[in-house]
Amino acid sequence: MSAAPPAPGATAAPADAVGRMVVARFRDGRMIKGTTRDFLPNRPQFHIYLDGDEKARALEVTMDSLKAVFFVKDYAGESGRKDAYDFARVQGYGRKVRVTFHDGEEISGFTTGYNPKAQGFFLIPADQRSNNARVYVLNQAIREFRWV
Repeated sequence: MSAAPPAPGATAAPADAVGRMVVARFRDGRMIKGTTRDFLPNRPQFHIYLDGDEKARALEVTMDSLKAVFFVKDYAGESGRKDAYDFARVQGYGRKVRVTFHDGEEISGFTTGYNPKAQGFFLIPADQRSNNARVYVLNQAIREFRWV
C-alpha cells in the first residue's frame, strides 16, 4: 500500500490543493503522500488521492493505523533538514508542547486542543520554516506528551 514518490515536477501544489496536501505516516513505518478532500479529526477514516491525482480512485485510510497526518507545503520537503524547535525564537497561538512518538521521533509546536481522551489533536510546528503547515497527531502513537 505504499505509494511511489510524486512524479518529477509534482512537488508544488496546484493552487486549489493548498491546505489539502498530506503525508500520512503509519504506526508501522509506511508513508503515503497525496491530497485529501474529506479529512475531519473526529472521523475514523478519510481518503487520500495518491500523489495528488484526484482523477484516480482515492485510498481509504483509517485513523487507527496512523501515527500522524502531516499537512505539508509541498511533497518534496527537505529530507536532510532538521526542524528547529527553539521556542525562545518563535511565537505561536496556543500552548507549547513537545511530543515523542513510540518510534522515537519528536515534534514540538503549539496546540489549542489537546485532550488525551480524544482521537488526536492539531499541532502547529514551532519551526516556521518547516515543510509541515500543521500536523494531526494521533494520541495512540504518542509515547510522551509534555507541556513546555
